[in-house]
Amino acid sequence: MKSAIDVIGGKWKPLILFTLKDGVIRFEELKRRVPGSSQKVLTEQLRQLEADGVVRRRVLPGAVPHTEYSLSTYGETLRPVLKALAHWGSAHRSTSRNN
Repeated sequence: MKSAIDVIGGKWKPLILFTLKDGVIRFEELKRRVPGSSQKVLTEQLRQLEADGVVRRRVLPGAVPHTEYSLSTYGETLRPVLKALAHWGSAHRSTSRNN
């Protein structure tokens, strides 16, 4: 359990991973979809996820170069976990509203 939490735990990593589960996303779009995180923190978290082999980073050159992120093949194995966690969160939100 500790190994998993070391890789995907924290305030922003689960949100980043959940956002990336739907496919390739440019950095600016990722920043919009993970509101409240600073650019610095988002970049640090992405670098850590990339170092752990869970996220793939791709820099596309051009007049205005941009960076795309996606789950790596290894990161794709987290997809069922992310969906289950989102489902649990929705159920919890409903339960806590009724209490």
